[in-house]
Amino acid sequence: MKNQLKNPHFYLMLLGDACLFAVALTFAYLFRFEFSLDDFYVQQLKRMLILILPLKLCTFFLFDLYKGMWRYTSTRDFWRLLQASATSTLIILAFIFVFYRFAGGYSRAIFVMDGGLSFLLTGGLRMVIRTLYLRKDRNGQTVFIPTAQRKRILIIGAGSAGEKILREIIENDHLPYLVIGFIDDDRKKYGRSIHGIPVLGSLNGLAKIVEDEQIKEILIAIPSATGDQIRRIVETCKVCQIAYKTLPGMGEIIDGRVSLKALRDVNYEDLLGRSPVQLDMEEIQGYLDNKTILVTGCGGSIGAELCRQIVRFQPKNLILLDASESNLFHIELELCNKLRYDRYKAILGHVQDEKLMTSVFEKYRPQVVFHAAAYKHVPMLEKNPWEAVFNNITGSRVLMGMALKHRAERFVLVSTDKAVRPTNVMGASKRVTELLLQTFQNGGTRFMAVRFGNVVGSSGSVIPVFRNQIEQGGPVTVTHPEVRRFFMTIPEAAQLILQAGALGQGGEIFILKMGTPVKIIDMARDLIRLSGREPDKDVKIAFIGLRDGEKLCEELITVGEGIVPTKHEKIMVLRNDGQTGASPALQEWSALLDARLRELNEAAARFDAPAIRRKLQEIVPEYTPSPPATEIL
Repeated sequence: MKNQLKNPHFYLMLLGDACLFAVALTFAYLFRFEFSLDDFYVQQLKRMLILILPLKLCTFFLFDLYKGMWRYTSTRDFWRLLQASATSTLIILAFIFVFYRFAGGYSRAIFVMDGGLSFLLTGGLRMVIRTLYLRKDRNGQTVFIPTAQRKRILIIGAGSAGEKILREIIENDHLPYLVIGFIDDDRKKYGRSIHGIPVLGSLNGLAKIVEDEQIKEILIAIPSATGDQIRRIVETCKVCQIAYKTLPGMGEIIDGRVSLKALRDVNYEDLLGRSPVQLDMEEIQGYLDNKTILVTGCGGSIGAELCRQIVRFQPKNLILLDASESNLFHIELELCNKLRYDRYKAILGHVQDEKLMTSVFEKYRPQVVFHAAAYKHVPMLEKNPWEAVFNNITGSRVLMGMALKHRAERFVLVSTDKAVRPTNVMGASKRVTELLLQTFQNGGTRFMAVRFGNVVGSSGSVIPVFRNQIEQGGPVTVTHPEVRRFFMTIPEAAQLILQAGALGQGGEIFILKMGTPVKIIDMARDLIRLSGREPDKDVKIAFIGLRDGEKLCEELITVGEGIVPTKHEKIMVLRNDGQTGASPALQEWSALLDARLRELNEAAARFDAPAIRRKLQEIVPEYTPSPPATEIL
């Protein structure tokens, strides 16, 4: 009660209703006497206003009509409004009957009309309030999307779930949808309508309806549908080449049969098996602020996120380098239009192009280099191992040399847990780059590496593949029931790279405390449930065997690597044996590595896959090649 009296909206509603009550009674008198009131009835109207206004306000207050949030007006609220109006009218009639016996010119019709008009006017006020709020977006800004700009959609399922979705769309002007009709296989519903929207036909006629009505998207509102029924609907939508979404019913959400997570896009963090790590960003400001920064592989999943986070620190210039025209275009567009950052240069090219890299470093003099460019798809590189040499090894070597020659302050290499006791060409190539990084120490540039587990949501990672398979109705393909992986999110990966640049003194390999590895089969089942379906019932899971170069469990640390704590509780660092770039032992190792890399490059130039694997094994003795993939050249 105290909070209500402190609310200014309470007094505004009282004042609004009081004005409407006065208008209602005045018009009741005018209607009764055909808009011709003599002085007698004018005086009677004034006396009645003094009596009726406080009486109605008290009645409405007792019916709790000033406690509600009228932006959420419902039919139940209007029933209470009708009850309050009827009750106040009966009280007024009883009062006049007791004290005046309806003598002295008091007309019953006036007070009956007054009750009806009071209900209509006060109800109309509340509907105006609700409508105004419904036309506001999350930021409180008034929005209205013209009909011509709305997406034309169909709702499959002319039942209670479909009706609720339609009502939500009708009542929310900021939703960009225009419902054209319903689709339902129940012939009894054909030709009928829900809230004025017709049932246009059955699923068999969907293609023609989509074409005739220029439909852009379909909402599937059959929460009780079986897996087979959903698959049939999905297949029909695919034939029509139309986008679709599946929506569960509110009843299923309430009783727990469907998670609320099914109402949104699945958040990859839900599947980590641990809470996401938030890294300390304070030290990063010092080495990024007003610096020229080069990001290679800037259009990839990690590179793009790295760019997004870097621009928050307002670098002097951001040099974007990517071999993919499409990826480079999209990150450039995002930086310019979405993030409003224009101090960038977009360069299309390969990191192994020494002439191009020389030109880039001579012109822009980057002070910090984040090297995220690499080929990373294990089965693809098993079949094309020379590309792992050209791009992952030679490209990294060229870039490190340029950073050292042009006195860059920091160089952060993005590595992988697959570099630990590698069983595939991709992992072996990344381990070679880690070894190369050690040979570039003590030249004025701080070189460091960051070793990742799997990054959920990155291109080619397992989660987008699973989601696509679930959308297709299954099956979800898992390589082996016991395969396990470490996972981190894309923002975590980018933050770890930035944090490594702040912590590194030179020669370190940083890793994130990843917790325990997650079984891929468990992740597949969780993802199916998060999508509102049951694993092995609605969506099947199929085991297809390990792919070329894959192993059951990945590791983050190899033999001989010691863990050293850092200032950040969630980050570990692995150091070499303390050799420096000037030590005879490391100089001797560098010369041997150079010789072996020349032989490796010669094998790659011949596209000699067996020779490439042999040379990689000489450089990385712990590398255990998988059975050779089918040679393509």
